[in-house]
Amino acid sequence: MDSISMMGSGSSPVFSTASSSHHHHHQASFFPNGLKNGSGDVGDLGGTSFASAFSATTIPSVPAVSAKPAVAILGSGDFSKCLTIRLLRCGFRVVVGSRQPKRVAQFFPHVVDVTHHEDAVGKASIVFLAIRREHYPVLWDLKHLLEGKILVDVSNNRRVNQYPESNAEYLASLLPESVVVKGFNVISAWAMQQACPKDASRQVFICSNSVDARQQIMELARQLNFLPVDMGTLSSSRDIENMPVRLFPAWRGPVLTAVALSIFFFAYAFARDIVHPYMKHKQSDFYKIPMEMVNRTLPTVAITLLALVYLAGQLAAAHQLYYGTKYRRFPHWLEGWLQSRKQLGLLSFFLACVHVLYSLCLPMRRSERYLLLNMAYQQVHANVENSWNEEEVWRVEMYVSFGIMSLGLLSLLAVTSIPSVHSALNWREFSFIQSTLGYVALLIATIHGLLFGWKRAFEEEAYRFYLPPSFVVALALPMCVILGKVLLLLPCVARKLHRIRRGSENGRHCSRRLDPVGSAAHVSPERVTIM
Repeated sequence: MDSISMMGSGSSPVFSTASSSHHHHHQASFFPNGLKNGSGDVGDLGGTSFASAFSATTIPSVPAVSAKPAVAILGSGDFSKCLTIRLLRCGFRVVVGSRQPKRVAQFFPHVVDVTHHEDAVGKASIVFLAIRREHYPVLWDLKHLLEGKILVDVSNNRRVNQYPESNAEYLASLLPESVVVKGFNVISAWAMQQACPKDASRQVFICSNSVDARQQIMELARQLNFLPVDMGTLSSSRDIENMPVRLFPAWRGPVLTAVALSIFFFAYAFARDIVHPYMKHKQSDFYKIPMEMVNRTLPTVAITLLALVYLAGQLAAAHQLYYGTKYRRFPHWLEGWLQSRKQLGLLSFFLACVHVLYSLCLPMRRSERYLLLNMAYQQVHANVENSWNEEEVWRVEMYVSFGIMSLGLLSLLAVTSIPSVHSALNWREFSFIQSTLGYVALLIATIHGLLFGWKRAFEEEAYRFYLPPSFVVALALPMCVILGKVLLLLPCVARKLHRIRRGSENGRHCSRRLDPVGSAAHVSPERVTIM
């Protein structure tokens, strides 16, 4: 079977094709063999990075007459080439507008009409603008030709909120007689090349002040095998343009929280277990920093993050109980905290897994072998035949067992947070796993920490620099969260909270209920979930 071959730069994937010689006369060769360099218009999106060479490229014959409308693309850069191939595959007739049509025509399939901007605009009612914002003024000369046409802005910026207004809003102000649609800017050139991309997002966020134009572009996206998402009016274009340049925005707060907790607990353990023995007994334990200090920090941060996940829900419940309604908006900090619970939980699971790996590697250390030999020598020297300690054996056995159970439950919580698994569960099943089993995991992890500490919390020598052991500090928050859950389970509190979450309002502050704003105004109360 003939197929399309796109050979990009060194970092771009390569699609090679091979056709048997006796079928060669059926091929429609779109790109000449032997080309080494490509070029595009100044200001075109992607420049020339898309293709440094096209070789042995073929595509099935495209019908001369297509029932689908013609689409114009202004610009001949990377994105323009990929979008052209995509449209051709789906049966559209494509017209490419360029300031140097003769120069760039060799880099497009021969069935594509590569012409000047004016001719391209006149041949299609839908025009994709594959040029950057700084080159929008060149469209001023085409203003009379673009009247009434749908302009799809696919541009992006180099940083978040780079300009006071979005590119699409700026384009709409330049061409008020045209219908501007923002879309396709979150699709990469790599995803555009794939017939059915599996390693990239297929979502296309689309917004426009014209409902008809928005629906037309959404239908076009479906025909291109993408999943359109209606983002409403053109005022949403700023958020759409910020999507590709943001780096894990939902993870920034949780990651910073995990880093801050790691620094705190590491410094706390370093002061107690490294600095104190050195100052008091001149004992150098600095060799413990790479392994033991890190391994003591990991579980304390993991259980603290897990406790923070469920503390946010308890604060939300307290907010609802205080105001007697579930419709009053949470404070901004609490709303952000609730939205980051998934990230906090996944970070907790990650740190717990790393803690297990560190713990398994502890006996492999050379220092551990020396300590074991020294202990054996001391027992022989003291003529101790049996050092079996029944209490210590039971403590360690239960300590390890509870640790394995807590990690298993955390694994279940992490797996159910995967979108494909989440979508296979109904709300009651998902809530049972994430809430009920989550609290069970927190309880078992707390017992795991208590078994680790055992009696040391009550020993005077454990309080170095008058500071309690690290496990005491780490278990303070989880125990408070467990106690808070017990209070919420009391019948008098649980019944009232249940009535509130079912929609009843019986508080003294109900008169101060806030009306939904933004996108929440279009969501029915039955679909709003608080926890």
